[in-house]
Amino acid sequence: MGGGNHEGIYAIVPWNWQEAPPYETPVRWHTENPETDPWEWRMRVLNERDDNAYSKLFFNKSGYITKEWYPYFLAVRRGGRSFNEDYQNGTVSHFAKRIYELFEQNDVLPLHIIKQEGGFGKEDKSKFDRAITELQMKMYITMCGNARKLSAKGAEYGWSSTMFCTVERFWGERVMDRANNITRDEAIEKITERVYALNPNADIRKINKFIGV
Repeated sequence: MGGGNHEGIYAIVPWNWQEAPPYETPVRWHTENPETDPWEWRMRVLNERDDNAYSKLFFNKSGYITKEWYPYFLAVRRGGRSFNEDYQNGTVSHFAKRIYELFEQNDVLPLHIIKQEGGFGKEDKSKFDRAITELQMKMYITMCGNARKLSAKGAEYGWSSTMFCTVERFWGERVMDRANNITRDEAIEKITERVYALNPNADIRKINKFIGV
């Protein structure tokens, strides 16, 4: 987990930014210092490394995951199925399909462009937000950076907007092939062992939810 919400599993920073940490630490939330602000680490991971991802992957909340462990979660959550197969099976929402179809013509899309190109209005906000999270949790799209909005004259303005791409584009074929060679049971066992190594007191029910069983 990214921090503030360890959910009984494990978090890099286990306390909320609004709370006083239980011990002395150099961590300082919302200072915009890339060395000490966990909010800045998420983009540093995406910009500076090619062996880690950051996205909404656990309990519908954001967290970090390494290239080594990504295939195991893919094996559980996608099981080698394509997006269309999941949609036809009724396990993907219509709003998620509307969003995912945009990536069939675009490699990378900022969040504000997804809303614009997908024709999502203010009345769709809650469904849109759920669909974006759904696509991340099901490991079809992932965060891949951020971008500023552009005015009609091409000038940047406003806050940065999160960019997304497909998981296939982010990791490449090797990670996808590795996932297809891992059985669901093998993946669940491997992840469970890893969670207990980090947190021996973890509850098996929360572990299963963390994995996506």
